Amino acid sequence: MTGVITWRAGTVVGTGRGWPGAQELAVALGESDGVAGPEGTVRALAYPALVGPTPVGARVLLNVTALAKGLGTGGYALVVARTDDAVPDPAAGPGHLVKARYTPLQATVLGVDDQESEHHAALADADDLAGMPVVVADLHSALPAVVAGLRLGARRAGRHEPRVAYVMTDGGALPAWFSRTVAGLREAGWVAASVTAGQSFGGDLEAVTVHTALLAAQEVVGADVVVVAQGPGNLGTGTRWGFSGVAAGEALNAAGVLGGRPVAALRVSGADARERHLGVSHHSLTAYGRVALVPCDVVVPVLDDGAEHALAALGARVREQAGRLVAPAGRHRAVEVPVGDAELAVLREVPVGLSTMGRGLDADPAAFLASAAAGLHAASLLR
Repeated sequence: MTGVITWRAGTVVGTGRGWPGAQELAVALGESDGVAGPEGTVRALAYPALVGPTPVGARVLLNVTALAKGLGTGGYALVVARTDDAVPDPAAGPGHLVKARYTPLQATVLGVDDQESEHHAALADADDLAGMPVVVADLHSALPAVVAGLRLGARRAGRHEPRVAYVMTDGGALPAWFSRTVAGLREAGWVAASVTAGQSFGGDLEAVTVHTALLAAQEVVGADVVVVAQGPGNLGTGTRWGFSGVAAGEALNAAGVLGGRPVAALRVSGADARERHLGVSHHSLTAYGRVALVPCDVVVPVLDDGAEHALAALGARVREQAGRLVAPAGRHRAVEVPVGDAELAVLREVPVGLSTMGRGLDADPAAFLASAAAGLHAASLLR
C-alpha cells in the first residue's frame, strides 16, 4: 500500500483566530512545493486538548494531505504533534470511551453513557423520548437555520425559547472543536449543549451512539428539541450511495425507534450547478426515501415569490421532488411550511455565519429557508 498521509514539519510563526477547542496558526515550512504558500507558510489548525499548547516558536508535525490534494478541511494543515517538547500527560480521571479508535490520535473521553459517568444510572434503562421533536439534516450548515426557525416558531406561538441540543454524528469532521458554528451558537445561548456521537468527539457530552446521544439530550441536557447533523465537511462521491449524509436516514430511524417525533429537513438548493442537487438534493431523496424506514414528517418549504427573491419556480420543483417521499408515493408525511421574506429577515440576524457549499444566504436563500422551515414545524410540536 502506498502512503496515505502527506507530512510536513514546520515552526509556528504566528497565531490567528481561536475559539473553544481550536487555535489557528501560521506555520513556516521553509519551502514552497505546492503545499506551502508563496512565503513558505501554511495556515494550520491545532486542537490544544489533543496536541497541547503550540506557542510561537514551537516545532510541529503537520498533516497536509488535504492541502496537497486540493481538498477542503477549511484550507487548513492539521497539527499532529509538538516535536520539540513533550506534552504533559492528562490528569488522571474517569472515562474509558475511545474516540477516533485505533488511529494515532485516538482519545479517551468520559462518555455520558459510560459506567463511570454520573449520568449512567439515568441512561441505563432510558428508552423513550416521549414524543420529543428530533430534526435531522444532511449538512452541518443547516444547524443555525434550523435553530433560527425553532426560535421564530416558538416566539410566534407565544412559547418560551426552546432548549436545543445538537447531536453531531461522525460523517464529517470528528472534532466538534472544528465547528465555529457550534462555538458561536453555544456562546449566543442558541444551543444549550452539543453531544458528539459515534467516532466524533469534543462535545459538551460524549456518547457511543446516536441513540444514547438522543437520550442524553433528553435526560441530561433537558432539551425540548434536538437537531441532528454531521459535523462540517460533508463527503460525497457523485454516486447514489457514496455520501456521508446517508446517515441522516439512520438518525431518523433512531428517533422513531426511541419514541421521538422525527422531522426530516430537506437539503434544498436553487444555486447548485449539479442537477442531482438542484431543488431537493438526491442526498435527501435517498436518505429519507430509502434509508429512513420509520414514518417521518418531511418538511416541504413553500417558497414565496417575494420581493427580494423569485423562488416560486424552485418551490414547484421542490414540491414535486418531495412528493416522492410522502404519501401516497412514499411512507412519510408531508408538512408544508410557508417561508419567505419574513424568515429571510430572521436568518440575517443569526449570530453565526451562514454558508453552505461555499454559498451564503443571498447566493442560495432556498437552502437556509428549507432548514428554517423544518425548525418552524418542530416548534409547532413543542408541548
